[in-house]
Formats: sequence, structure tokens, C-alpha cells
Amino acid sequence: MRPLRYSINVTLDGCCHHEAGLPPDEESMRYWTAEMQRADAVLFGRVTYQMMESAWRKPATGTWPDWMDEWEIPFAESIDQAKKYVVSATLGQVDWNAELLRGELGPAVQRLKQEPGERLSVGGVTLPLALADLGLIDEYEFLVQPVLAGHGPTLLAGLRERIPLELVDRHEFRSGAVAMRYRPARDTS
Repeated sequence: MRPLRYSINVTLDGCCHHEAGLPPDEESMRYWTAEMQRADAVLFGRVTYQMMESAWRKPATGTWPDWMDEWEIPFAESIDQAKKYVVSATLGQVDWNAELLRGELGPAVQRLKQEPGERLSVGGVTLPLALADLGLIDEYEFLVQPVLAGHGPTLLAGLRERIPLELVDRHEFRSGAVAMRYRPARDTS
């Protein structure tokens, strides 16, 4: 079974709004590019899918926009080419190498996890909360940024039950950000 990893940038006070943290730098973009390339597919809710598509879809001209720094292009190409599954009750269709994930969320994601491959990735706020409540997330990866936002959506707000985690990897960045990867703790009783 391929594991499902939830990956997100988060501020020290738990805010996970994409504009609340540090702007991306070359080192963090290399990190996220490598992570994106290791995933067989990405799961998004409608809001995250539309936000990522508006930022990272390659223009019809075939040329990346001028606002994009050269070191952002490998990430842009990775996410642009990635297989995507979108969970949405309101979208009738998707493109950008994506397909709608239909049916009940739990069984649909379980089917994806049963397919051959190395790993699935999920991002965003609402969908990961639902997946965590269903016990479907196998790894949590937080890039914690040295910023206090003081407002905005917080990480996994509304989680029904506490999920004990164990640290399995840690990476420090020159910016002061720290990427930490956790797995749900095994019950040792």
C-alpha cells in the first residue's frame, strides 16, 4: 500500500494560509520540488486545486511567466506534470492532468492507496482534516516557518480526536524554517 503524506507550510503559531509564512526561497523550493517528484499523485480539494492551478499551471504559450524566478521553474514543472486527484462536490470537470475523485471519500482514497506506487501527497486545509479524521494520513510533513501570523486558518483545526505522532525526519533550512516529518505513533500497549 502506498502511504498518503500530508505536506504543508505552517507558521510557528499554526497558521497554514499560503500568504502567512515566509515567501518561498531557493532552498525551500528545492525541498518541495524533490518532495513533489517523489509523489505518484497529489490529492487536492477544490480550493487548493484552483489556487495551485492558477499559480503553477504552465501557460498556453509554453513559457513560464516573467514573475517566476529561475529557481521556481523546477517546482512549477513538477507540479504542472503531476497526476492530480480533486475532491469536489461542486466542480463538474477538471483538467491540468487531474481527475475528479468520485464517491465516498474514505473508500475512494483507500482505492488510490491500494494502487501500485511509492506515495500519494495531499495539501491544503479542509481535505487533510477530513482525511486525518478518517485515519487515512500515514505521514505528516510540516515546514514550520519562523513567523507568527496571529490570524488565519490553523493547522487541522477541528480535528475530532487527538493523533499522537512520532518524529521520523527533520531538516533545518538557512532561513530558520524546519521541515519535520511525523507518522502516527504506534500503539505500544
